[in-house]
Amino acid sequence: MRAKSFSGMNCSVAGALEAIGDRWGFLILRDLLLGLSRYDEFQTSTGIPAQTLATRLKQLEAADLVTRRRYQDHPPRDEYVLTDKGRDLWTVVTALREWGDKWDAHAGTEGPPLDLVRRGSGTRLRLALVDEKTGMQASPKEAEAVLGPGGDALMAFRLKTAPKRR
Repeated sequence: MRAKSFSGMNCSVAGALEAIGDRWGFLILRDLLLGLSRYDEFQTSTGIPAQTLATRLKQLEAADLVTRRRYQDHPPRDEYVLTDKGRDLWTVVTALREWGDKWDAHAGTEGPPLDLVRRGSGTRLRLALVDEKTGMQASPKEAEAVLGPGGDALMAFRLKTAPKRR
């Protein structure tokens, strides 16, 4: 049974989920962000069934997150590369990885399976909220959700109904 489409919702989270598709889509994006690009690499990395992989790649392509590029003519072989729109999901995938690391969602291994470090120094990196004007880091406690210029009645309802964080 196919899940309900989020395509008509005025919500950026719903729209992003619609573009990515499902959990397989996230894993394919993870692999693309790590530099994998070929069908067999995705299958080996994820264990995804062939038909599911073909369908997800087509969905990611239709959402303009990846593009197909021919790398061999005989026999014809294509690779998949991220578009600018797809590369911009790096922060989303990194946030999911950081959450998984914090809450030990990595199948019982001792420590995170992947670290993100600064080139040259090897210092571990993490995502942060940054003030757009000052460039200074802000804590999640300092963040407040407000109605944006594209907000509709449902978003106003969510913001009005949700208790204010202190």
